[in-house]
Amino acid sequence: MNVARPPRLNLHHARLKQEQSFDKPQDKGGIYSGSLSPNLQPPTPPALLSTQEPFAACAVGNYILFEQSDGTTLYRCVDAKTDDEYVCKVVPNEKYQKTVAGHFRLDVHPNINQIEQVLIGETRSYIIFSRSYGDLHSYVRNKRRLREQEALRLFRQVVQAVQACHEAGVILRDLKLRKFVFKDPERTQLKLETLDDAVVLNEGSNDHLSDKHGCPAYVSPEILTTSGSYSGRAADCWSLGVILYTLLVGRYPFHDTDHNALFGKICRGKFSIPDTMSSRAKCLIRSLLRKDPTERLAIDDVLQHPWFSLVSREGASCLDSQLHTHNGDDSKALDQTVPDLAVPEGSISSFI
Repeated sequence: MNVARPPRLNLHHARLKQEQSFDKPQDKGGIYSGSLSPNLQPPTPPALLSTQEPFAACAVGNYILFEQSDGTTLYRCVDAKTDDEYVCKVVPNEKYQKTVAGHFRLDVHPNINQIEQVLIGETRSYIIFSRSYGDLHSYVRNKRRLREQEALRLFRQVVQAVQACHEAGVILRDLKLRKFVFKDPERTQLKLETLDDAVVLNEGSNDHLSDKHGCPAYVSPEILTTSGSYSGRAADCWSLGVILYTLLVGRYPFHDTDHNALFGKICRGKFSIPDTMSSRAKCLIRSLLRKDPTERLAIDDVLQHPWFSLVSREGASCLDSQLHTHNGDDSKALDQTVPDLAVPEGSISSFI
């Protein structure tokens, strides 16, 4: 399978550009006051990111930071010693603890991105993750929709990541296709890229949340209608239903360019499923997209659904013989396909 790869980074050019554009900050005593944590390395302060356009590469410890990756808030970076490529999340120091809290709560999991290194400067923290090969949102948009066999393999990994988070007391809230990225160039292995906007529950506490935060296309009806608290885990499971529907159909189950109209459709909970989809896939989607959160399939039960038994031990699927053709005229549903740009994110309360 031929997969387009990012262009090779020109380290020599980047170093020259960095040397011309950045000076390492010093304190009054002439000693660098930055530090690296938790790695036991000499204190080498990261140079602050340039606000000038075009973006100029900068040195951060052993890494050279380049431009932001397409569609993300992460910067491409490379280890100057090994030439290995990574991605870097840059956050103000006061937000560092909240940003990494979910990662530190979780054990190592194959479907959740691991922090490779953390570098802490005077005002910003630099969190290094392993690189990825594109996100799931862009992948679905390019393919328009996935066959059930492929969707099953990918969705299983999505559910496993969410299940690990819930078991560790981490509620994702802003759960969506773009959060998942591919670990391999062949695009068969997924990982949850970051735990941005996740809530880490206190030990022994319930999962009741009261804030209204998330991506509008994926938000659950109880978040829109309740004035009190709601179950964070149940809301995540609703988002899983939106993800599965979009993988198989190529558009969101609830979509409108006007947010008020979109939220009205979500609250009514009415959506259509193409007849070409298997009955078990339809059943799983309907089990996740239930308006009443108490009737919604819980995360521990999702992987037990009969849909996942359609793939045999040898990896062959009885779905192979099913041709998933588009149901209807493409030209009549262009506004329903997965868009180039993500639906506006952030607090949804301003749209209600």
